[in-house]
Amino acid sequence: MSEWKEVVLEDITSRIGDGLHGTPKYDTNGDYFFINGNNLKDGKILIKPDTKKVTKEEAIKHERPLSDRTILLSINGTIGNLAFYNYEKCMLGKSACYININEDVSVPFMYYHFLSEEFQLYIEMIATGTTIPNVPLKGIRQYTFNLPSTPEQNAIAEVLSSLDDKIDLLHRQNQTLEQMAETLFRQWFVEEADEGWDKGVLGDYIFTNKNSVRKDYPNLEIEYLDTGSLTTGRWGNFQPFLLSEAPSRAKRLVKHNDILYSTVRPNQLHYGIVRNPIENLVVSTGFCVITCHSLSPYFVYYYLTDKGMTEYLHSIAEGSTSAYPSLKPSDIEALEFSIAPSDVLEKFDRFVDDAWKRIESNQTQIRTLTALRVTLLPKLMSGEVRVQSQRDATFVGNNSTTNPSSVGAAQKETHG
Repeated sequence: MSEWKEVVLEDITSRIGDGLHGTPKYDTNGDYFFINGNNLKDGKILIKPDTKKVTKEEAIKHERPLSDRTILLSINGTIGNLAFYNYEKCMLGKSACYININEDVSVPFMYYHFLSEEFQLYIEMIATGTTIPNVPLKGIRQYTFNLPSTPEQNAIAEVLSSLDDKIDLLHRQNQTLEQMAETLFRQWFVEEADEGWDKGVLGDYIFTNKNSVRKDYPNLEIEYLDTGSLTTGRWGNFQPFLLSEAPSRAKRLVKHNDILYSTVRPNQLHYGIVRNPIENLVVSTGFCVITCHSLSPYFVYYYLTDKGMTEYLHSIAEGSTSAYPSLKPSDIEALEFSIAPSDVLEKFDRFVDDAWKRIESNQTQIRTLTALRVTLLPKLMSGEVRVQSQRDATFVGNNSTTNPSSVGAAQKETHG
């Protein structure tokens, strides 16, 4: 690492600042979104249903010097989230810090460095406030780290971004497959539904919350899924716990083809259909676990998540005027639906089953690629694994030299 040099962040940036300390003049018809730290996620600016808008005039009034060399960082409340700025129509609030990188430093490299444990631990250490952490701009400016040469910066960023590109492609493929299934459901069972079809009550075809953790539960350690993790994506994140130390909401047991339907915020995300779950999976009581005994789980899932049904369930949810409305299992069981002919149901089931198998395959690849990225990131940022140039043929480790084709092969193998 002799050619890596120690630098202070403010010396390789043209400006580090934050957004408006105050409340702008909102306008529901505005063209610009008012962005805070919670709108920064996985390298992108995330626009949520409750993200407020401002006019162009208001945005210009509080304009900050943003460009394609800007990285945005969340510094208040939830800290450490990151996004590239790509000329989105937005105005920054105080919990969004902008970091403008100098021309001779790789912006993607700095993005990945900010993702590294070294930087994330640093901002946690300097954060002030007990209830709501706040990272001071002065501390960010004074952050000191080792910076490789520009060619090596580019090479490191290329390796990591190639993994992210593959992961993003697989996510987009999954979104397309799900959209196709949603469109097919709406076409066959809503728009082209026959008035002559028999009517049924969903509770006659499903069980809700059939199995829960009891005293004779055999596993001392569990993998836990909470509704809160679904804010980062429908598949969510499992958390390991000792059963004795798990959250009190860790109660529901699931089996193959069960549906996990969020009863909290029913107009938001749901996990979907569980396929071949691990034996010690326990989910939150914020889910209604739906077991289908004489109806396809695919039909039930898309029936419950159809836009019209989602809006209806939100309207009847207990406390529907509050911030966190919730459904009862009996609300779901009482729903009436039109029973399509068996051949139509079977055709839909075959199509969606094939789509979900492809989604599962993609999701397995996503997990593998993500694990590879997590492994490589600290090694590349610390210099333990070296990339000498973008076109070079060698990665240099502590005790050996490794051809980067081995990393490429690992990517190719996981990609299928």
